[in-house]
Amino acid sequence: MDRTRLYWICQISGWSFYALINIAFITAFDSFNWQKSILAIVLCGIGLWLTNLYHNYIKRKNWVELSLKKLIPRIFIASIVIGITLFLFLLVSNLIFGIYEPIRFKLASVLIGIFNYSSVMLLWSLIYLSFNYFENYKKAEIESLIWENAVKEFELRTLRAQLNPHFMFNALNSIRALIKDEPSNAQTAVTKLSNILRYSLKIERTEMVPLEEEMRAVADYLALEKIRFEERLKYILKVDPQSERIEIPPMMVQTLVENGIKHGLSQSTKGGVITIESVVEDSTLHIKIKNTGQIDSNELKVSTGFGINNTKHRLSLLYGEKALFTISNQNENEVLAELVIPTGGIKNESFNSR
Repeated sequence: MDRTRLYWICQISGWSFYALINIAFITAFDSFNWQKSILAIVLCGIGLWLTNLYHNYIKRKNWVELSLKKLIPRIFIASIVIGITLFLFLLVSNLIFGIYEPIRFKLASVLIGIFNYSSVMLLWSLIYLSFNYFENYKKAEIESLIWENAVKEFELRTLRAQLNPHFMFNALNSIRALIKDEPSNAQTAVTKLSNILRYSLKIERTEMVPLEEEMRAVADYLALEKIRFEERLKYILKVDPQSERIEIPPMMVQTLVENGIKHGLSQSTKGGVITIESVVEDSTLHIKIKNTGQIDSNELKVSTGFGINNTKHRLSLLYGEKALFTISNQNENEVLAELVIPTGGIKNESFNSR
């Protein structure tokens, strides 16, 4: 609802209710008097008009932004001034129309009357300012969330932008080696690379992709590297059909596979095996990437390296503490990197049925 409309609904409803209370109070202690009832209604109408002026003054002077130390004295003074104004109207009306007996306007009665109207205005001020503080708090909270999301989106885009050049550099190096040493395999390599590039262009427009699509790109990448490494590279893909439609951050598995080949298999003259396995357990997706080799213990402690840092940062931005990434040496010649990601909806479509 529009704030201006809500303000007027509250104003009219509040002052109408106050008028009814006054009329009920008058009737309870005396027989019904239409003059006193009309005066109560007119008095509440003036109260509505004065509080609207007060409302405009608060907005113009931006009282909502003041500290409590500065705000409280202003509220008390404004409430007393408006309370005196309302009581003066009552006094003048009585002098002109003689509605109340003159004895009612002795000093004690005057002070009690001013106190009553000032108390009403103080209550109005507290309700009005509390509502505005609450509205401003909600607005600030929404703006903060929008800002946080914008920063997160920028960071994620930056991290994704880092992945493509990093991957392209490795892939083009592979093809360059093939063109020089094995021209017959270069055409196959270019086809695999075009598939990967198509995937790379697609992920520029999305934050998440199904695991199935990520694994297609990984399979093309491994096939590309297989041409270069020949028998030195063996790879195994074990994808649980239940996991294929679960969405994950794009290029995340790809980056860790690259990392395993670059820092593991390629360092050995004999090469090795890289295994990628996915399984769903207790509404959580587990992706394990095992590769032949060893990771330096110092690198594990400080989490250096492009693939490790990028993966941890992206998981933190997207899932907070709900996701987990670990990498460790399993034995003297095997490294295990594991992703643990909370799942969304799962659709059973087989990756292996292509």
